[in-house]
Amino acid sequence: MTAALMNTYQPLDLSFIKGLGTRLWDQAGREYLDAVAGVAVTNVGHSHPRIVSAISEQAGLLLHTSNLYSIDWQQSLAQKLTQLAGMERAFFNNSGAEANETALKLARLYGWRKGTEQPLVVVMANAFHGRTLGTLSASDGPAVRLGFNDLPGDFIKVPFGDIAALEQVQRKHGQRIVAILVEPIQGESGVQLAPPGYLKALRELCNRHAWLLMLDEIQTGIGRTGRWFAFQHEGIVPDVMTLAKGLGNGVPIGACLARGRAADLFTPGSHGSTFGGNPLACRVGCTVLEIIEEQGLLENARVQGERLLTRLRAELADNPNVLAIRGQGLMIGIELKQPIRDLTLIAARDHGLLINVTRGKTIRLLPPLTIDEREVGMIVRGVGRSLSHV
Repeated sequence: MTAALMNTYQPLDLSFIKGLGTRLWDQAGREYLDAVAGVAVTNVGHSHPRIVSAISEQAGLLLHTSNLYSIDWQQSLAQKLTQLAGMERAFFNNSGAEANETALKLARLYGWRKGTEQPLVVVMANAFHGRTLGTLSASDGPAVRLGFNDLPGDFIKVPFGDIAALEQVQRKHGQRIVAILVEPIQGESGVQLAPPGYLKALRELCNRHAWLLMLDEIQTGIGRTGRWFAFQHEGIVPDVMTLAKGLGNGVPIGACLARGRAADLFTPGSHGSTFGGNPLACRVGCTVLEIIEEQGLLENARVQGERLLTRLRAELADNPNVLAIRGQGLMIGIELKQPIRDLTLIAARDHGLLINVTRGKTIRLLPPLTIDEREVGMIVRGVGRSLSHV
């Protein structure tokens, strides 16, 4: 890494110059199968011709005017997203962390409107919601919080998936609680799925106590789990939902959607973003949604995800270092009994497969929603061979 860059990342000595579909090519011309998709970002694949055309045409027309003026593409994207999600309003910014900050501001405003002094938001153990000071406070894990003391303390943490713990918290802090913020699947902590019925139970709890149910779908949204949004698997609708990652397929964009009592909390001047919702990002977002619909990528994510999960379990059944394999759609985690040093490097260097290892010992697979059966086989073989060589 060049000394001109701050020492925040530990990248592999690997740089790419070209991408197409599910593949990337390095400077030496070597081809790789991308099973990370920029960490759940390039859902419709690299350099999709429709995305390339939209970016090129819009760049030649108009990149930025600011939110001092109406932006047609922004309004179109808001309309599409709210219809798909069953929500009412959208606010656009530039990242997932900003989208979650927007949600937390809505929770604060909701508490203020109710006259709640010192409002609390319930968050989950092992959650990850971003790296701003506010979203870091709502996240968990010593590595991301180390050195950042005296974080905002407007949160109360409970175990993920534990309704009884939430009931206990309600009895102790009920008058101060205004919202619950939760990932339907905890991605950074190792692809931890919520127990069946958990989101439905949260919805009922929030209804009963007049709390906002706020879902962080930054990683699970835009088709990753085989539905537009992970909450749709349980037949509920949140009050607030955050999106980013796959919405722009690599072009930075975040969104916070709201409905009902949360939809009208913002008034002019209470929130804003210089770049958020610009014509380029919103046109790309609209194009991504069109591609997913037209190419049937929700169904493909479901089918190929089930195939990948089944084949991984069969391939790795006898591997002594595999503790568990879990996932939904094309969001799959392989939990190892102990960390394997340089596993991502081994997979890339020896097998041309790009994977991610999170929390030290969970292989996270997040391939583009466009993968086919042959590529599923390539991922399974690449993971199996990578694990067998250590």
